[in-house]
Amino acid sequence: MRFLVYLLAGLAGGVLGGMGMGGGCVLIPILTVLCGVPQHMAQSVNLLTFLPMAAVSLRVHAKNGLLDTRGVLWTIVPATLLSVLGGLFVQGIPGGALRVGFGVFLCLLSLYQLSVGLKSFLRARAAAQ
Repeated sequence: MRFLVYLLAGLAGGVLGGMGMGGGCVLIPILTVLCGVPQHMAQSVNLLTFLPMAAVSLRVHAKNGLLDTRGVLWTIVPATLLSVLGGLFVQGIPGGALRVGFGVFLCLLSLYQLSVGLKSFLRARAAAQ
């Protein structure tokens, strides 16, 4: 039964990640709340699952001519360095604090998405009148 829960968690995270919505927003809570996985491990698993999804997405976008490679080094180099530094930094943070921080992040992200959706709705409504 536990295998099925892990499988469904991976499927949900993969599908949402493939759709462009952060799959970790679903995968991490499923792993921590439903599966009892420690926060550090859940976030590590999320980062590892991101790699194959990113590779497939990169290939699809390249095939469709949707890649803009201008300035790519200005993105890759700092992102890689900050990812490594962030990984080293969180090793010293207790799992409970990491869980609270991730929860706050999800709440702020939800509020942001709600505001973007409301603005879009109101613009469309005003344009229709």
